[in-house]
Amino acid sequence: MEIVRNPDGSLVVPVPATRHHEGDDLDETTAGDGNGTVVGETTRVLHPGEGGYSEALAEWDLQQNPDREPVVSTASGREEAMRIVHAISETPDHDIAGALKEIKDPEACGEALRYVLVGGTHSVEAFAAEVAEAEGGDPLAAHTMTKIIGEVLAELDK
Repeated sequence: MEIVRNPDGSLVVPVPATRHHEGDDLDETTAGDGNGTVVGETTRVLHPGEGGYSEALAEWDLQQNPDREPVVSTASGREEAMRIVHAISETPDHDIAGALKEIKDPEACGEALRYVLVGGTHSVEAFAAEVAEAEGGDPLAAHTMTKIIGEVLAELDK
């Protein structure tokens, strides 16, 4: 099963089925098959800021183009990524398509953002601090930064 990205940025991720033996306590989210095994939920919705969201977003992005080379962040790509994220966070309507028209190298920008995601939550937090230092203002919360990165990557992949 693939990860699905919803328009609100939430991700529907597969969850491995759980197995229980007869006599284990059952709850309303599980159903028995009569043979002593129980299968739990098969998907879960993750929202920006929840544990595992950044990693799931990186996996979703990889699913969009499984033949993509490993991500590499260049200095110019990272600078453009910082500018685009800051610009989007400062506009009330989050005009991503309009903001992307201002960058010179969308591919390098996307690679830099993918590189941030691959690093997980600590990488996202460090990137948010770097953006605040370079562009001014307070660092964005990790969940806000991750959501914006996901929106930019989705727009770049169109």
